[in-house]
Amino acid sequence: MSKLIQPSRRAALKTIAGAAAGATLPLWARYAQAQSSAPIKIGFQMHATGIGAAYGRWYDRTTQAAVKKINAEGGINGRMIEIVTEDDGTDPKRGAEVVEKFATQHGCDIAFGTLFSHVVIGSAPRAGELKLPYFVVSEGHHVASGMLNRYTLQPGITDVKSQVQAMAPYVANTLGKKVTMIFPDFAFGHDHRDYFTAAIEAQGGKVLEHIAIPPTETSFTKYFPKIPRDTEVIYHVMVGPAVLTFVKELGEFFGPSRPEMFGFIDSLEAVDISSPGLEFLDGTYFWEGNPRYAQANQSAFDKAYREAVGVDANGASVSDAKDISTYAHMFGCWETLHVVNAGMEAAGYAGPADRGKLIEAVEAMTDMPESAAHPQGAKRFNGKTHQVFGHQYITKVEGGKLVLQHTTSIEDTLYPDEVDYTTQPL
Repeated sequence: MSKLIQPSRRAALKTIAGAAAGATLPLWARYAQAQSSAPIKIGFQMHATGIGAAYGRWYDRTTQAAVKKINAEGGINGRMIEIVTEDDGTDPKRGAEVVEKFATQHGCDIAFGTLFSHVVIGSAPRAGELKLPYFVVSEGHHVASGMLNRYTLQPGITDVKSQVQAMAPYVANTLGKKVTMIFPDFAFGHDHRDYFTAAIEAQGGKVLEHIAIPPTETSFTKYFPKIPRDTEVIYHVMVGPAVLTFVKELGEFFGPSRPEMFGFIDSLEAVDISSPGLEFLDGTYFWEGNPRYAQANQSAFDKAYREAVGVDANGASVSDAKDISTYAHMFGCWETLHVVNAGMEAAGYAGPADRGKLIEAVEAMTDMPESAAHPQGAKRFNGKTHQVFGHQYITKVEGGKLVLQHTTSIEDTLYPDEVDYTTQPL
């Protein structure tokens, strides 16, 4: 028969005191004490294949760099972040399946990272049903429009409606008011079509022609004869693996006599501007979410961010000068993960039971100063619409580089609320 060992009175008092002290700690602190080795699991919905693959690769690289930084600083509430990656094929149906997998198989705390708008729109309803916070890095207006749900947020990158609203005055006043638009024929392109058309009309301009191109198209010359002769400005935004073909064919079509051109850098993301056949772009203008080339006024935050992600002053990988980043978009992953970090710490996040608290904590955020967490610039989050607003950048191709011409204010990007997600149940 084993002997029952009674603790000493001193040991018993010490145990009771420890328990009492633990009971006074916040829930997250008690959880962290008990399960300090349990990671925060973030499901990264990656466009590893499909038309978003170039973005997916750099979104992954940026995500890994942000996680490395946050973990080195102590993680979230003392717990390390673990990234669980699933390829959605840049496909809406697979996107919804991936979100479900994060929740039911991997036990992820949140889902994160989706870019292409049709994938977000296909995935967000399932995230809402599963009550899985879904932090997207997409730019589409689908979040702020009210199309989605309270569990879907876009706190790290601005949306197309705010971007084009801020760009339109510069286009009208500097380049011209008779515009032909060329855009991809899916939700992201439709946002450009709808919101830039309204924005240029507000400046006294007009869109003469809308040219929608299937996102899987590989040759574009057949579309260009639709451009009216009296076009003053070609507004172009193209995505996918054929973007280099698009801009080359556009140059071949016009030759030396082209209208003014204003492009969203999506048409050249992951493409070297000095590629043969792109010489005609010299003197044309681009919107950039974050300037690819380090500018004369580069901040210390941008410099540190570049170093962390492994991107040089020209926007290329430090290990391969021909490997061009998706610099105008991928910062959204870095900034979103820092928002998640701040939100979880404000909410005292301990596990899936606190997902609602996390949503409320992020909804309570407003001004986000430029910082190591926000190297793209200062931002303002709207908790009702789940959308962040920030500075936009217009650059000009000069000597094979993109040189900053104009930076908008945050106020330039604001528009009236179209939804109040905080009224929806958690």
